[in-house]
Amino acid sequence: MTYKRIRRPAHAGTFYPATKEELVKAIEYSFMHPLGPGKLPIKEGDRIDRKSIGFIVPHAGYIYSGPVAAHAYYKLSHEKPPRTIVLVGPNHNGIGIGAAVYKGDAWRTPLGDVEVDMEIARLLVENSEYLGFDNDAHIYEHSLEVQLPFLQYIYDGEFKIVPVTIYVQTLDVAKDLALALAKIIEENDIDIVYIASTDFNHYESHEISVQKDLMAINAILERDEEKLYRLLEEYNITMCGPVAAAGLIRLSKLLKGDTPRLLKHATSGDITGEKEWVVGYASIWFPK
Repeated sequence: MTYKRIRRPAHAGTFYPATKEELVKAIEYSFMHPLGPGKLPIKEGDRIDRKSIGFIVPHAGYIYSGPVAAHAYYKLSHEKPPRTIVLVGPNHNGIGIGAAVYKGDAWRTPLGDVEVDMEIARLLVENSEYLGFDNDAHIYEHSLEVQLPFLQYIYDGEFKIVPVTIYVQTLDVAKDLALALAKIIEENDIDIVYIASTDFNHYESHEISVQKDLMAINAILERDEEKLYRLLEEYNITMCGPVAAAGLIRLSKLLKGDTPRLLKHATSGDITGEKEWVVGYASIWFPK
Protein backbone atom coordinates (compact mmCIF):
# COMPACT_ATOMS: atom_id res chain seq x y z
CA MET A 1 0.00 0.00 0.00
CA THR A 2 1.21 3.50 -0.82
CA TYR A 3 0.81 6.12 1.92
CA LYS A 4 0.91 9.87 1.40
CA ARG A 5 1.10 11.29 4.93
CA ILE A 6 3.94 9.44 6.65
CA ARG A 7 5.65 10.13 9.95
CA ARG A 8 9.27 9.28 9.24
CA PRO A 9 11.61 7.94 11.92
CA ALA A 10 13.34 10.58 14.02
CA HIS A 11 15.50 8.26 16.10
CA ALA A 12 16.70 5.49 13.80
CA GLY A 13 20.44 5.39 14.27
CA THR A 14 20.28 6.69 17.86
CA PHE A 15 17.75 4.86 20.02
CA TYR A 16 17.86 1.85 17.70
CA PRO A 17 19.78 0.84 14.53
CA ALA A 18 18.96 2.59 11.26
CA THR A 19 19.18 -0.45 8.95
CA LYS A 20 16.75 -3.32 8.78
CA GLU A 21 19.42 -5.99 9.28
CA GLU A 22 21.01 -4.34 12.32
CA LEU A 23 17.61 -3.49 13.79
CA VAL A 24 16.47 -7.10 13.63
CA LYS A 25 19.72 -8.13 15.33
CA ALA A 26 19.15 -5.56 18.09
CA ILE A 27 15.59 -6.75 18.67
CA GLU A 28 16.63 -10.40 18.80
CA TYR A 29 19.51 -9.49 21.12
CA SER A 30 16.95 -7.85 23.44
CA PHE A 31 14.90 -11.03 23.59
CA MET A 32 17.94 -13.25 24.18
CA HIS A 33 19.75 -10.93 26.61
CA PRO A 34 20.27 -12.29 30.18
CA LEU A 35 17.77 -9.68 31.42
CA GLY A 36 15.34 -10.47 28.58
CA PRO A 37 12.93 -13.40 28.33
CA GLY A 38 15.68 -15.64 26.94
CA LYS A 39 13.51 -16.76 24.04
CA LEU A 40 12.53 -15.35 20.68
CA PRO A 41 8.84 -14.47 20.30
CA ILE A 42 6.30 -16.56 18.49
CA LYS A 43 6.17 -15.29 14.91
CA GLU A 44 4.13 -17.96 13.20
CA GLY A 45 1.88 -20.94 13.96
CA ASP A 46 -1.09 -21.05 16.29
CA ARG A 47 -1.69 -18.02 18.46
CA ILE A 48 -4.25 -17.72 21.22
CA ASP A 49 -7.16 -15.29 21.31
CA ARG A 50 -6.76 -11.96 23.07
CA LYS A 51 -5.73 -12.30 26.70
CA SER A 52 -4.29 -8.81 27.13
CA ILE A 53 -5.80 -5.40 27.65
CA GLY A 54 -2.38 -3.80 27.48
CA PHE A 55 1.19 -3.46 28.69
CA ILE A 56 3.46 -0.94 30.34
CA VAL A 57 6.82 -0.86 28.55
CA PRO A 58 9.98 1.30 28.73
CA HIS A 59 11.25 3.54 25.95
CA ALA A 60 14.99 4.14 26.27
CA GLY A 61 17.60 3.13 23.72
CA TYR A 62 17.47 -0.57 22.97
CA ILE A 63 20.87 -1.21 24.55
CA TYR A 64 19.44 0.04 27.86
CA SER A 65 15.76 -0.91 28.04
CA GLY A 66 15.33 -3.34 25.13
CA PRO A 67 15.68 -6.51 27.26
CA VAL A 68 13.00 -5.30 29.71
CA ALA A 69 10.66 -4.23 26.90
CA ALA A 70 11.15 -7.64 25.26
CA HIS A 71 9.28 -9.32 28.13
CA ALA A 72 6.08 -7.49 27.20
CA TYR A 73 6.44 -8.19 23.50
CA TYR A 74 7.27 -11.85 24.10
CA LYS A 75 4.01 -12.15 26.06
CA LEU A 76 2.01 -10.31 23.39
CA SER A 77 3.51 -12.45 20.61
CA HIS A 78 1.54 -15.47 21.85
CA GLU A 79 -1.72 -13.71 20.96
CA LYS A 80 -3.25 -13.08 17.57
CA PRO A 81 -2.50 -9.64 16.09
CA PRO A 82 -5.03 -7.04 17.26
CA ARG A 83 -6.82 -4.79 14.83
CA THR A 84 -5.30 -1.71 16.48
CA ILE A 85 -2.60 -0.89 19.00
CA VAL A 86 -3.10 2.39 20.85
CA LEU A 87 0.35 3.74 21.74
CA VAL A 88 0.37 6.25 24.61
CA GLY A 89 3.51 7.94 25.86
CA PRO A 90 4.91 11.20 27.20
CA ASN A 91 5.81 14.23 25.13
CA HIS A 92 9.40 14.86 26.26
CA ASN A 93 9.90 17.88 24.01
CA GLY A 94 6.89 20.01 24.94
CA ILE A 95 6.05 20.66 21.30
CA GLY A 96 2.40 20.82 20.27
CA ILE A 97 -0.80 20.53 22.29
CA GLY A 98 -1.07 18.88 25.68
CA ALA A 99 -2.71 15.64 24.56
CA ALA A 100 -2.03 14.92 20.90
CA VAL A 101 -3.32 12.23 18.56
CA TYR A 102 -1.46 11.72 15.29
CA LYS A 103 -3.43 12.41 12.11
CA GLY A 104 -2.01 10.77 9.02
CA ASP A 105 -1.66 7.59 7.02
CA ALA A 106 1.32 5.71 8.47
CA TRP A 107 4.46 5.66 10.60
CA ARG A 108 7.71 4.44 9.09
CA THR A 109 10.64 2.55 10.62
CA PRO A 110 13.51 0.65 8.97
CA LEU A 111 11.20 -2.39 9.07
CA GLY A 112 8.54 -0.71 6.93
CA ASP A 113 5.33 1.28 7.32
CA VAL A 114 2.55 0.81 9.87
CA GLU A 115 -0.88 2.14 9.01
CA VAL A 116 -2.59 4.63 11.32
CA ASP A 117 -6.17 3.67 12.23
CA MET A 118 -7.84 7.00 11.53
CA GLU A 119 -11.29 5.63 12.37
CA ILE A 120 -10.24 4.91 15.95
CA ALA A 121 -8.18 8.12 16.11
CA ARG A 122 -11.25 10.20 15.20
CA LEU A 123 -13.45 8.36 17.69
CA LEU A 124 -10.87 8.93 20.40
CA VAL A 125 -10.74 12.66 19.76
CA GLU A 126 -14.54 12.89 19.50
CA ASN A 127 -15.06 11.12 22.82
CA SER A 128 -12.37 12.97 24.77
CA GLU A 129 -12.40 16.34 26.52
CA TYR A 130 -8.63 16.73 26.21
CA LEU A 131 -7.35 14.92 23.13
CA GLY A 132 -6.92 16.69 19.83
CA PHE A 133 -5.14 16.14 16.52
CA ASP A 134 -1.63 17.56 16.38
CA ASN A 135 1.25 16.08 14.39
CA ASP A 136 3.86 18.55 15.64
CA ALA A 137 3.78 16.85 19.04
CA HIS A 138 4.94 13.60 17.39
CA ILE A 139 7.72 14.85 15.12
CA TYR A 140 10.66 14.32 17.48
CA GLU A 141 9.12 12.18 20.23
CA HIS A 142 10.84 8.82 20.82
CA SER A 143 8.58 7.15 23.40
CA LEU A 144 6.19 5.72 20.79
CA GLU A 145 8.60 5.36 17.89
CA VAL A 146 10.81 2.87 19.74
CA GLN A 147 7.86 0.52 20.30
CA LEU A 148 7.08 0.08 16.61
CA PRO A 149 10.03 -2.12 15.56
CA PHE A 150 9.24 -4.60 18.35
CA LEU A 151 5.61 -4.73 17.20
CA GLN A 152 6.61 -5.05 13.56
CA TYR A 153 9.01 -7.85 14.44
CA ILE A 154 6.31 -9.94 16.15
CA TYR A 155 3.35 -9.03 13.92
CA ASP A 156 4.81 -7.83 10.60
CA GLY A 157 2.17 -5.51 9.12
CA GLU A 158 -0.88 -7.19 10.60
CA PHE A 159 -2.01 -4.31 12.83
CA LYS A 160 -2.76 -0.60 12.82
CA ILE A 161 -1.77 2.05 15.35
CA VAL A 162 -3.16 5.14 17.04
CA PRO A 163 -0.26 7.21 18.41
CA VAL A 164 -1.05 9.44 21.40
CA THR A 165 1.56 11.64 23.07
CA ILE A 166 0.88 13.45 26.35
CA TYR A 167 2.53 16.59 27.70
CA VAL A 168 -0.05 17.53 30.35
CA GLN A 169 0.56 14.72 32.85
CA THR A 170 -2.56 15.06 35.00
CA LEU A 171 -4.77 12.34 36.38
CA ASP A 172 -7.82 13.95 34.75
CA VAL A 173 -6.27 13.41 31.31
CA ALA A 174 -5.57 9.75 32.16
CA LYS A 175 -9.14 9.15 33.30
CA ASP A 176 -10.57 10.90 30.26
CA LEU A 177 -8.40 8.87 27.88
CA ALA A 178 -9.40 5.59 29.52
CA LEU A 179 -13.10 6.45 29.51
CA ALA A 180 -13.04 7.41 25.83
CA LEU A 181 -11.17 4.25 24.86
CA ALA A 182 -13.41 1.98 26.94
CA LYS A 183 -16.47 3.48 25.26
CA ILE A 184 -14.99 2.88 21.80
CA ILE A 185 -14.08 -0.73 22.62
CA GLU A 186 -17.42 -1.61 24.19
CA GLU A 187 -19.71 0.16 21.73
CA ASN A 188 -17.89 -1.02 18.61
CA ASP A 189 -16.54 -4.41 19.76
CA ILE A 190 -13.07 -3.53 18.45
CA ASP A 191 -9.97 -5.55 19.29
CA ILE A 192 -7.51 -3.03 20.74
CA VAL A 193 -4.31 -3.43 22.74
CA TYR A 194 -3.06 -0.47 24.79
CA ILE A 195 0.71 0.08 25.05
CA ALA A 196 1.68 2.53 27.82
CA SER A 197 5.19 3.82 27.23
CA THR A 198 7.00 5.05 30.34
CA ASP A 199 10.30 4.85 32.13
CA PHE A 200 10.36 4.93 35.92
CA ASN A 201 12.68 6.85 38.27
CA HIS A 202 15.40 8.92 36.61
CA TYR A 203 18.98 9.86 37.45
CA GLU A 204 19.45 8.68 41.00
CA SER A 205 21.45 5.76 42.35
CA HIS A 206 20.44 2.19 41.56
CA GLU A 207 19.49 1.58 45.18
CA ILE A 208 17.28 4.64 45.49
CA SER A 209 15.72 4.11 42.06
CA VAL A 210 14.80 0.50 42.82
CA GLN A 211 13.05 1.63 46.03
CA LYS A 212 11.15 4.37 44.24
CA ASP A 213 10.32 2.19 41.24
CA LEU A 214 8.87 -0.55 43.43
CA MET A 215 6.60 1.93 45.21
CA ALA A 216 5.18 3.04 41.87
CA ILE A 217 5.05 -0.51 40.49
CA ASN A 218 3.16 -1.78 43.53
CA ALA A 219 0.55 0.96 43.13
CA ILE A 220 0.17 -0.07 39.49
CA LEU A 221 -0.20 -3.74 40.43
CA GLU A 222 -2.88 -2.70 42.91
CA ARG A 223 -4.61 -0.85 40.04
CA ASP A 224 -4.72 2.32 42.12
CA GLU A 225 -3.99 5.30 39.89
CA GLU A 226 -4.83 7.76 42.67
CA LYS A 227 -2.21 6.15 44.91
CA LEU A 228 0.29 6.15 42.06
CA TYR A 229 -0.03 9.91 41.64
CA ARG A 230 0.20 10.49 45.41
CA LEU A 231 3.41 8.46 45.62
CA LEU A 232 4.96 10.19 42.61
CA GLU A 233 4.44 13.56 44.26
CA GLU A 234 5.24 12.57 47.86
CA TYR A 235 8.49 10.74 47.08
CA ASN A 236 9.52 12.70 43.98
CA ILE A 237 9.45 9.60 41.78
CA THR A 238 10.39 10.89 38.35
CA MET A 239 8.29 8.54 36.24
CA CYS A 240 7.96 10.23 32.84
CA GLY A 241 4.71 8.67 31.59
CA PRO A 242 2.21 8.67 34.47
CA VAL A 243 -0.77 9.46 32.24
CA ALA A 244 0.00 6.51 29.97
CA ALA A 245 0.25 4.17 32.97
CA ALA A 246 -2.71 5.60 34.88
CA GLY A 247 -4.82 5.46 31.74
CA LEU A 248 -4.10 1.77 31.40
CA ILE A 249 -4.94 1.18 35.08
CA ARG A 250 -8.28 2.92 34.68
CA LEU A 251 -9.01 1.18 31.37
CA SER A 252 -8.31 -2.19 32.99
CA LYS A 253 -10.87 -1.46 35.70
CA LEU A 254 -13.45 -0.14 33.25
CA LEU A 255 -13.10 -3.31 31.16
CA LYS A 256 -13.15 -5.50 34.30
CA GLY A 257 -9.68 -6.85 33.65
CA ASP A 258 -7.68 -9.17 35.87
CA THR A 259 -4.86 -8.23 38.26
CA PRO A 260 -1.78 -6.79 36.51
CA ARG A 261 1.44 -8.79 36.69
CA LEU A 262 5.03 -7.58 36.73
CA LEU A 263 6.99 -9.29 33.96
CA LYS A 264 10.37 -7.63 34.56
CA HIS A 265 11.94 -4.73 36.41
CA ALA A 266 15.54 -3.53 36.05
CA THR A 267 17.54 -0.33 35.83
CA SER A 268 20.04 0.90 33.29
CA GLY A 269 22.65 0.03 35.90
CA ASP A 270 21.77 -3.64 35.59
CA ILE A 271 22.69 -3.36 31.91
CA THR A 272 25.74 -1.13 32.03
CA GLY A 273 27.11 -1.79 35.51
CA GLU A 274 27.12 1.96 36.22
CA LYS A 275 24.82 2.25 39.25
CA GLU A 276 25.39 5.80 40.47
CA TRP A 277 23.09 7.41 37.89
CA VAL A 278 20.36 5.15 36.51
CA VAL A 279 16.89 5.03 34.95
CA GLY A 280 14.32 2.43 35.96
CA TYR A 281 12.45 0.22 33.49
CA ALA A 282 9.52 -2.18 33.86
CA SER A 283 7.29 -4.38 31.74
CA ILE A 284 3.86 -4.94 33.28
CA TRP A 285 1.05 -7.05 31.82
CA PHE A 286 -2.61 -6.10 32.14
CA PRO A 287 -4.63 -9.27 31.38
CA LYS A 288 -8.31 -9.46 30.57
